[in-house]
Amino acid sequence: MKALILVGGFGTRLRPLTLSVPKPLVDFANKPMILHQIEALKAIGVTEVVLAINYQPEVMLNFLKEYEKRLEIKITCSQETEPLGTAGPLALARDKLIDDSGAPFFVLNSDVISEYPLKQMIEFHKGHGGEASIMVTKVDEPSKYGVVLMEETSGKVEKFVEKPKIFVGNKINAGIYLLNPSVLDRIELRPTSIEKEVFPKIAAENKLFAMVLPGFWMDIGQPKDYVAGLRLYLDSLRKMSSPKLATGPNIVGNVLVDESAVIGEGCLIGPDVAIGPGCIIDSGVRLSRCTVMRGVRIKKHACISSSIIGWHSTVGRWARIENMTILGEDVHVGDEVYSNGGVVLPHKEIKSSILKPEIVM
Repeated sequence: MKALILVGGFGTRLRPLTLSVPKPLVDFANKPMILHQIEALKAIGVTEVVLAINYQPEVMLNFLKEYEKRLEIKITCSQETEPLGTAGPLALARDKLIDDSGAPFFVLNSDVISEYPLKQMIEFHKGHGGEASIMVTKVDEPSKYGVVLMEETSGKVEKFVEKPKIFVGNKINAGIYLLNPSVLDRIELRPTSIEKEVFPKIAAENKLFAMVLPGFWMDIGQPKDYVAGLRLYLDSLRKMSSPKLATGPNIVGNVLVDESAVIGEGCLIGPDVAIGPGCIIDSGVRLSRCTVMRGVRIKKHACISSSIIGWHSTVGRWARIENMTILGEDVHVGDEVYSNGGVVLPHKEIKSSILKPEIVM
């Protein structure tokens, strides 16, 4: 089987992290976002993954070379010269996706994190005999999304309602699809939307079916959702009794610590924290609801909550970092500095406090 991952463009919503690497390579729970998906695809027998991309394909491919070997899966790029929306990239990659087997292929949105129940999706797709399957997930605020109206028993999709003003349902497109090759005949090579142009036509012919996603779901393309997504991901590891979760007297709730990280005495870590490789956490540090990426040093008695600390940054003694502060790569925060929602671009030194959410250039 094959799969296409819609990688897309610049990842502006996750800046300043995406100023250092393309968005799919930003770490989430101690590994690049896109690797969560590639590993899930490999686990159910996908042999080739095509990345639909219009920005820095060389960086992506160079980086993924080692994983290609390690996971024994073929990874190729299909590069857009202009943004093609969510359906155009499928037409562009047509020759890479179609083979003699006539097997369906997966399409995934690169920002989506979940338990990826892809095996169940294959069974569901075979069972209904339609042309396309989509995953849907239940959300509390459907008005922000496109809502999918479907028959509860069969899963047959009736129609889509874009950002409804009144309540019509709470199931939204989860950005994971399984499509027969015939779907490619419906897509022209131009900027086009799979959600607004392709799926409604398939639904009108009664050939589109939706499966309700079990477990958690989050689009982690922006900081607040990234932090919320980490909580859901760690919670899911807890439910599966994963040995990856850290334990110890200084750990509270669900915490992921890379084995090469060093944590000092008297720290309190958690809940919902990921600490990357090579990090040094000095004594008396307090971390909660945050991600600390590879090579970060956090000095004595600093306190960090609801924030993302980018690669190789330093947080000074008694510093306080909170309220969706995002430090880009190689940012150095001085001793006793306070950051309330500061978004700091890479390679900066912060010597004075950031009292309200702002971007520091």
